[in-house]
Amino acid sequence: MPDDAAAARAAAEEESAFSHTPVDPDATAPYGPHPDQVVDFYAPRTAEGAPAPLVVLLHGGAWRARYDRRHVTPLADFLARKGFAVANVEYRRGGESPAEGRTPPAGRWPDTFDDVAAALDALPALAREAVPGADVRRTVLTGHSAGGHLALWAAARHVLPQGSPWRIPEAAPLRGVVALAPIADFTVAGELGVCENASLQLLGGEEHFEERRPYADPALLLPTGIATTLVQGRADLVVPQAVSEAYAEAAARAGEMAGLTLLEDVGHFPLIDPAADACAVVAEEIAQLAW
Repeated sequence: MPDDAAAARAAAEEESAFSHTPVDPDATAPYGPHPDQVVDFYAPRTAEGAPAPLVVLLHGGAWRARYDRRHVTPLADFLARKGFAVANVEYRRGGESPAEGRTPPAGRWPDTFDDVAAALDALPALAREAVPGADVRRTVLTGHSAGGHLALWAAARHVLPQGSPWRIPEAAPLRGVVALAPIADFTVAGELGVCENASLQLLGGEEHFEERRPYADPALLLPTGIATTLVQGRADLVVPQAVSEAYAEAAARAGEMAGLTLLEDVGHFPLIDPAADACAVVAEEIAQLAW
């Protein structure tokens, strides 16, 4: 259990991250018929003319419906002010809350994965239409927490098991992935009870977990051949650094190097908080892959 000081710091970090006024996008485009199958686009706020790399942003929130893309719109705006074009992707999450006092369900199988795959497939054309200055040849995937999982998963679709409906024949043309405190290893996340066992719920519960994990767990989808960096706060009480470390170790065993940037005295939410120094580190990690 965290001590009182650590818990108080984590609560303050969360409050700061959620204190910002949501920022409306410059354009919104659907990638499917469901209300959650949409992408918000933010044009780069820098001087016009030069093509801008595209950052595809996948929000977190333990794949639960109460957290939608609005809470990362300040981050999207922050990245746009750094010169990136940004695509903030919504996707279907956990359904209606269960009985009072119980944790809402995390994710939908297979809908959450259907949506992320469909969004990524549609994004090049959508971005060219919505943000003409976006250079889709320089696309970086990023995501926070559960969204970090989805970013790693989306970059690994070409190594999904044969027969998977989400498998693509070759690696997507990405510059790389920057995963922020991702739920990147379902075994370790389960051992630690991350987000009240959200990864177990995402796959449909214990009866489906082992059969579905090869199709969903990034730690099993290696090597990808795509440059990958994980950014993790050492003081993260929500998704502890052991989860990111397990993914990096799995990558090394597969013959691939995944970068792991560990930030001292940083918890879970400063990574998406434009007021935090950690957010500037995130922007720099993205820039190193994109430019």
